[in-house]
Amino acid sequence: MADTPRPDDSMVESFELQRLDFDLREDRMPSERPDKGFLKNGGCVSMLGVLYDVAASINVTHDVNEVLLRFLHTLTDIIGARAGAVRLVGADGDLHLVASVGMDDDLVEREKVMPSLVCACGSVEEPEKVVFLSSISGCAKAVGRDFFDDMRDVCLIVVPLRHRANHLGVYNLYVDASLCEELRQYEELFTSIGRFLGMAIVKARLDEETHRLSLMEERSLLANELHDSLAQTLASVRFQVRVLDETLHEGNEAFLWQVLEKIENSLDEANAELRELIAHFRAPLDSQGVISGVERAVVRFRRRSDIQIFLQKDWPERKLPAEYELQIVRIVQESLANIAKHSQAKTVRVLLRGDKSGEYRILIEDDGIGLSFKEGQSGNPGDHIGLSIMRDRARRIGGELTIESEPGEGTRVLLKFHLPVEKLPVDIRP
Repeated sequence: MADTPRPDDSMVESFELQRLDFDLREDRMPSERPDKGFLKNGGCVSMLGVLYDVAASINVTHDVNEVLLRFLHTLTDIIGARAGAVRLVGADGDLHLVASVGMDDDLVEREKVMPSLVCACGSVEEPEKVVFLSSISGCAKAVGRDFFDDMRDVCLIVVPLRHRANHLGVYNLYVDASLCEELRQYEELFTSIGRFLGMAIVKARLDEETHRLSLMEERSLLANELHDSLAQTLASVRFQVRVLDETLHEGNEAFLWQVLEKIENSLDEANAELRELIAHFRAPLDSQGVISGVERAVVRFRRRSDIQIFLQKDWPERKLPAEYELQIVRIVQESLANIAKHSQAKTVRVLLRGDKSGEYRILIEDDGIGLSFKEGQSGNPGDHIGLSIMRDRARRIGGELTIESEPGEGTRVLLKFHLPVEKLPVDIRP
């Protein structure tokens, strides 16, 4: 099966469909549509009406099944066909029945999936060629029953569904044999309808893929947020419970109460962070500012750790987009969590610096033992995940994250990004 076109193609498809819609409205559509029975009312005009219906439906609805079903009803009504079907090539290479009119439930069930070479319904000798078959006895044999009571009086028209070089499937029209020869003069229109149906199918697939990628991005964002907030707090609680266990065995009552107080504070923080996450995903554009977010992270660090921490701020008053503020604060939180767990540091410094030209730098450094591993080497999987998430957060805002560390020399995390005033949203410009 041919590759699915790139998502960027959807813009081209929309333009082409709108242009077809306009052309049919302005140049080719009559003021009133003829009644059914196109041979009696001017076949070309009626068939152009089908093209118009396809183009208009695609621009109105994102449901390709609705477009295909509406198309079948319109076309079978105009030409007086007994039945119609649309079959698409699946990932397995077989033809899957996705829309039909004039077929009973038993026949639809039997025709659901059909190997492309087994039945004439899916046979297209040449990619752009419409096939006219005078008999459907082979189709009846393939499914194990007759399609209609008077099979000998029915012929089959097989029209390819294509998009550029991709063969997507076919649509079938089951018509009275007496009309078959006369319908040959409309082969070009049948082909045109097939091309625009192909466009509708591709557009629907692109929309579905875009939606799938959006869901994946949202899930990844949620996982990152949980890792950088609630997961860190729960890890701290787990560590404090271990300390509590050791303290109970030692019988140090004074220290026992200190540990219990820390655990209680951590549980309160976990509850608060969970509420913050809920609020964030309900209103993701809400922003409280970089300074306040980092200050809260520093306060929490002091509660959880005995390491001395200093916060230096040389940050402009202007607000940043909410996405930038979120990623900056999360990077600081993750860095501080790593320091508390692994560094054995005595001092931590957090530096926030920005200038009027839009150059920003966020530095988090400690005087601890340094990283025990480098990226690409073995280590705690959680540590690798944390560093990967930090780098991903930096990329989201077009920034660069560097991590410098040597054994016994501490660790230095630096985030740099550029955001000039003219690129800020109008509503938050100074």
